[in-house]
Order: sequence, then structure tokens, then C-alpha cells
Amino acid sequence: MRTFEHFPNLVAMFFARAAQGGDKPFLWAKRDGAWVATSWGEAARQVAAFAGALKAQGLRPGDRVVLVSENRPEWCIADLGIMAAGCVTVPTYTTNTERDHSHILENSGARAAIVSSQKLAATLLPAMIRSSACDLLIAIEPQASRTGAVRCIDFSDMVASPADIAAARASADFGRGDLACLIYTSGTGGAPRGVRHHHGSILANVEGCIDIIEQDFGWDDEVFLSFLPLSHAYEHSGGQYLPIGLGGQIYYAEGLEKLASNIEEVKPTIMVVVPRLFELLRARILKSVEKQGKLPRYLLAHALESGARSAAGKRRLIDVPVDLLVNALLKPKVAQRFGGRIKAMVSGGAPLNPDIGIFFQSLGVTLLQGYGQTEAGPVIACNRPSVGLKMETVGPPLKGVEVKIAADGEILVRGELVMHGYWRNEPESERVLQDGWLHTGDVGHLDAKGRLVITDRKKDLIVNDKGDNIAPQRVEGMLTLRPEIAQAMVSGDRRPYLVGLIVPDPEWMAEWAEAHGMPAQLVALKDNPDFQRALMVAVDAVNADLSVIERVRRIAIADEPFSIANEQMTPSMKNRRHAIRAVYGVRLDGLYKG
Repeated sequence: MRTFEHFPNLVAMFFARAAQGGDKPFLWAKRDGAWVATSWGEAARQVAAFAGALKAQGLRPGDRVVLVSENRPEWCIADLGIMAAGCVTVPTYTTNTERDHSHILENSGARAAIVSSQKLAATLLPAMIRSSACDLLIAIEPQASRTGAVRCIDFSDMVASPADIAAARASADFGRGDLACLIYTSGTGGAPRGVRHHHGSILANVEGCIDIIEQDFGWDDEVFLSFLPLSHAYEHSGGQYLPIGLGGQIYYAEGLEKLASNIEEVKPTIMVVVPRLFELLRARILKSVEKQGKLPRYLLAHALESGARSAAGKRRLIDVPVDLLVNALLKPKVAQRFGGRIKAMVSGGAPLNPDIGIFFQSLGVTLLQGYGQTEAGPVIACNRPSVGLKMETVGPPLKGVEVKIAADGEILVRGELVMHGYWRNEPESERVLQDGWLHTGDVGHLDAKGRLVITDRKKDLIVNDKGDNIAPQRVEGMLTLRPEIAQAMVSGDRRPYLVGLIVPDPEWMAEWAEAHGMPAQLVALKDNPDFQRALMVAVDAVNADLSVIERVRRIAIADEPFSIANEQMTPSMKNRRHAIRAVYGVRLDGLYKG
């Protein structure tokens, strides 16, 4: 059995794997319809070259460098090159608005930024021009528009510079406690906070995940397909540094619309995914089987019933003959949809519906649900077959991770994986880090086998079906700045987009009613299509200043204002989300239909 080494930092781990990998393929991308590989040795040369070029541009150890790009080989090279230069990577979402970029550039004090395309530069460059320190733009693809206020150089020129791999490896002498990257995550107040990930935080995650692979599946020539945003801590650790630690290969998917075909082409052994992917694949499998006739439909129905009984510990001997048919005729076809050699698909980033998990387990796909937070590297716990898969749990804590449950049920976490705090935000750091324990804001318990069960979330963050964190207060605050809107609550947990519940401003409502010859009464107006459209115009005006994941796509109008009297507001005038959902939940859920 292979044993994972204890590395001093992420750069050392990469260079060690590159020395072992040599000319073997490492990073794959589609070029002109064909998969093209960058070898381990070539990647190491480019990382060393890029690190040297950053130093030549005047960047010093500890300087922050923003990275805005889709998943691609250059993302990995840039990230490692930044760290190899002793600098700190600041990954940001490709969906960020100009305002988001301005906040992150100013808060992080970044001195340089890397951008992949002209399209992404359109929102980044204006923010750079207004920033106080960021005056160097590194372009992965040629930039047509340049400005004298910002120096612009080509990424390709930097990685073509002379490279000394041995010198780059030797100069990466920082420790596990040193800062590796700042990953910004939404806070309850709305402004994204920079989570300080030290090298040991991510390495501890890698070591813990490799322990599961080693013990439960066997460590071999692993192949990953990367499609979740690398700016998300989940993909950054699980989809980039875990494959590096394993000495595996990373293929970069062409996008969600081509993901199914990419899976069949690449034949991954491990995939890091979010629940939304399983929902889409489940729908496709059901439609496909429906078209194939009575026998496939019968086998699928039996497989799901048998799988549900097995999950409940009620397996019957009478199921065995049909199970043999399912194993021979149905499961191989499903396996081919996943490339035919998948060991496990690890679901994280958002809660997984247990029924979805049982569906895939019933069809022979090993699905492991995990749990984590950006503040913890991010993986805290993960299901593993050796302990017993139970979809209502997120499995036991990773190796080296301590979990305890506070008196009020809050999940507390301790270990090397825990961040060292938020960047330039001592009050929030002190609030969530107490006596070495990370206060997760989630509520749960440990079952008899030591598996963690999440039952509720103390914090108000919305986690959509792709695992993105959205601060509702920020969106609601912007909505209520509109003259048409007095109060708002947005919803979207485990959903593809946000919807909103709107309380119209009474003065605006009176003016609108008078102009349209209608009574100025909410009960008379809330179902009027023209009134609803007028409010949606106001919502869309706010959407223009929000990122894609924050936009409110549909709205419902409340029956009455939120108040302390109807228990929909706290004494400090905050929305009581559970109380509001108890009244309007069915109506809000209905906005996702049709």
C-alpha cells in the first residue's frame, strides 16, 4: 500500500509529483476537437518560469495576485506559479461583477491580476483602474483593449521565460502554516470575506481524502474531470490539489452542456461534483430508460425498490434473481454513462437529497456525500464504504479532524484544516474561531458509527444547487433600496436560482393604483399581472448590479408586510425566514414550476 508523504507546502508536493511523473500526461484540454496533454515535466517548467517572471515584474513574497479564469491548464500553472514565487493566490469567480472585483482587489490589496479572456477583462479592468495597488494585468488570451493606467503582459511570454526547476523548488521554503491563498466567501452581511487558507489547511484536506481512497478503493492511476469552478474551495482542493497529491491526471471539461459526453470520453476514476449534476443525470437516465421498453423499465423500477430496501436494512432474499438481471443488463449501461471505470463520485458544496443518493447507489454508482466549509479547507467529513454508506449522513470526519457538538447543537471543528482567520477582519475571525474551534454555524449530531448528520443551518447563507454561497441580506438590502419595494425576502436553498417575496412600498403602490384606476389595496393588487410586471421591472433594475447567482428570477407578492406582530420580523427588525417560509413556502416553491 502506498503511503502519502508529509509535505512542507503545496509547491513542494507539486514538484515532487512532477519529478516522478516526467513525460507522463498531467493536464488535458480540448484543442480543435481533440484532447491535448501537458506533461508533468512541462507543467513544472512553466510553473518555474512563471514564478521567475512574477519576481522579475517586481512581485515580492506575500503579495496577492488575483486569478480570474475558467477551468483550464493555465489556471493550475498560474496558481502554482504564484505560490512558487512566494505570493498568495486570490481566486475569483468568472461571474463576478465590477463591484465584486473592486471589493476583492481593494480588500486583498492585490498587486497583480491574471485574466483569461477579453470578456472577463471587461469587468475586471475598470475595477483595476480604480484600485489603489493593482497595476499589472497578465492576459492568458490576447487583450485587444489596453490602458495606460494598467500594465498588460501576456501569460504566454511569462511561461516561455527561462526556467530553473531546481532553483524554484529550492526557493519554495515556506511552511505549512504560511498563507497559500485567499478564497472569498459571502458573509451574512453581504460583503465577501477572504478566508486565509494556509498550505497545511489544503494539505490536510488532501491527506484526509487520500486516506479514504487508499483504504476504501485503492490508489492507482487516477483520472479526474474538472468542471466545478476552481475559484470554489471545493474544486480548488478536491479537483486540483487532490489529483496532484495522487499524481493523477486532470481533464478540463468543455462546459456543462458537454459534460455528459466528456465523461464518456475521459472515463474518470474520481469526480468531485455537486448535487445538481446528479439531478440532471437522474433525469436523463429516467428518460432514456423510458424509451427502451418494458423490460428496462421493469428492471429500473426493481433496482430502485431493492436499493431503497437495502438502504433501510430490509433486503429480501426474493430480490436476488431479479438483482442478477439488473447487474447483468442495466448496471453496465449506467456505468458506461460514467465512462466505465468510476470508483466514486463525491458530492459536496450543497446538501444532497438522500433519495438522489439512493437512486445512484441502486444503479451501481458509488456516491459519497461530503460536508465542509470554505473555512475548513474545505472538506470536514465524507462518507466511506468501510464505515457504511448512509445517505442521511455526510460520513465520519476526515483523518486528523476533530468534531464536537456544542450544547446548542452547533457543529464545531478543530484541526490543521481550519483557516487562520478572515483576511483583515478580526471581529469575524474572533466570532467563528474560539479556543481553536471553528464554529460552523451548522447544527447536527454524530450517529452511533461516528458519522456526522447535518440537521439545520444556524447561519442564513443560501446554498444553491451548484454549491454557491449567496448572502440573502445583500440581495434583500439592494432590493429594498428601490422606491417600489418596502420589504423583501429571497429564497433558493438547493435551487437553481433565487426567487423573491416582495412587499410593495405603500406610497408607490398608491400612486400606481391611482394611475391605473384601481383601489390602493394590496389584496386587490397582488394578483394583478400589470402590477406584478411593474414590480419585476424594479427587481430587474437591481439584478443588473448583481452577479448571475444572486439575481432574482421570479417573484411573489406578500399578502401583508412583515412585522413583529405577525412574527415575521424580530424585535431588531430582521426577517424571520422560517416564519415567512411557513406562510409562503408553497407559493415560493411554485415559482420554480412551469
